[in-house]
Amino acid sequence: QVQLVESGGGSVQTGGSLRLSCSASGFTRDDSDMAWYRQPPGAECEMVASIRGGERRYVLPSVRGRFTISQDKSKTSIYLEMNNLQPTDTAVYFCAKESELPVTGQSYARVPPCRGGPRLWEWGQGTQVTVSS
Repeated sequence: QVQLVESGGGSVQTGGSLRLSCSASGFTRDDSDMAWYRQPPGAECEMVASIRGGERRYVLPSVRGRFTISQDKSKTSIYLEMNNLQPTDTAVYFCAKESELPVTGQSYARVPPCRGGPRLWEWGQGTQVTVSS
């Protein structure tokens, strides 16, 4: 059974830093996309950053220069270093990895915990990040 476990969320003041960690288990492929998504209060899910095989593939423009995604050598864990946090970064942050399930009606019907997020991905439970002014 696949599993993604996040840690590292919390509450900080504007300008503070946090580091999120995500550990994946049960997957057979290490060359698929992994990503951090977030869902701000009252808003839809958005991809924050993604990585594949150690290569960064995407960074949300509003966090460029402040957030850094990285991956360990085993490619089973990813991290999100968040610096100079702003109140607009307040959200539930989710770790996600491309699903290895065959594309069927059943697998596609699974609703992501990050509202509006992509189907056919596996998701962690989410971790709250709160930035106060």
